[in-house]
Amino acid sequence: MEPLTTLNTVSEWPLQDRLELVFRLWDQIVEEGWRPQPDEEVKAELRRRIDAYQADPSRALTWEQVESHIRRLR
Repeated sequence: MEPLTTLNTVSEWPLQDRLELVFRLWDQIVEEGWRPQPDEEVKAELRRRIDAYQADPSRALTWEQVESHIRRLR
């Protein structure tokens, strides 16, 4: 089956089923050895965040704080 035909068929599936397909495909691709490399923009942002953390670690949030914030937004 051609990718576009498959995509058109899958687009009719319920959202949860489409997400399951995406997650399984991603896992399969990674298991086959694909390792995406961040581009320069992403590397620069990561460096900026590390520098900000090192300059003032007290501003960092714990995972629990992040999760709590996300749950409040729902």
